[in-house]
Amino acid sequence: MSSIAPAPPLIAAKQVVIENLIKQYGTLRALGGVSFRVNTGEWVALMGPSGSGKTTLINILGGLDTLTSGHVVVDGVDLSKLSESQMVRYRAEKVGFVFQQFHLVPYLTALENVMLAQYFHSVTDETQAEEALQRVGLGERLTHLPAQLSGGEQQRVAIARALINQPKIILADEPTGNLDSRSGDEILMLIRDLHQRLGSTVVIVTHDMKVAESCARTIALRDGRVEHDERRRPYSTASDSLEPETERMRGRERAGAPAALKGPQRAIEK
Repeated sequence: MSSIAPAPPLIAAKQVVIENLIKQYGTLRALGGVSFRVNTGEWVALMGPSGSGKTTLINILGGLDTLTSGHVVVDGVDLSKLSESQMVRYRAEKVGFVFQQFHLVPYLTALENVMLAQYFHSVTDETQAEEALQRVGLGERLTHLPAQLSGGEQQRVAIARALINQPKIILADEPTGNLDSRSGDEILMLIRDLHQRLGSTVVIVTHDMKVAESCARTIALRDGRVEHDERRRPYSTASDSLEPETERMRGRERAGAPAALKGPQRAIEK
């Protein structure tokens, strides 16, 4: 089996290194020289208007699209150097995806949808998949089909699937975009709690300022370029304190309202 090509040592020092990234579709330039770096364990929001290049960028980071020129290095892997088979391995081993549309297989149960991600490693572990669903509060929904789950529950299945192979980086493209405000708050809180406990780097594409403000850092794109890059608090890995909105939700939980993480927190802390 061919190995994934390592990045040059200086570039590989960071979790994500993007240098002068250009993506061209015919005469359309979707990304026009994007450069930034992300430290291990950072929680980063990627914002910008429609057509700014956010989805193109996250697809390139996740190995779903290729770059035209420049450098993209993720966890020491230079994506421009990978063959097609190496790119498949990269996606399976390094990246966890959470999409706006959930992308669950409709005829598979919640448990089977999570186990599907394990097939890429040629190993399935039903107990591990059950534990992943318990972490996201779906221990009682293992045998439910997607049509039998709410939108928020379907997104939790997608999150469990993204985390099952313990990825180094989680890429979330508008994960709350198809949810009502309450479900969106719960999913955001869930991702943040898992981020703090597991320490994965998270890059989340969003149009929602509330989501962006929950992140330690916001990178804004416009017309395929970085417009600004703002850190709201000093980088301190995944142990950053929770934002006021998340604290408000915890207060609501303590007051007796239904909350997303009573189940997941117990499962994670065992």
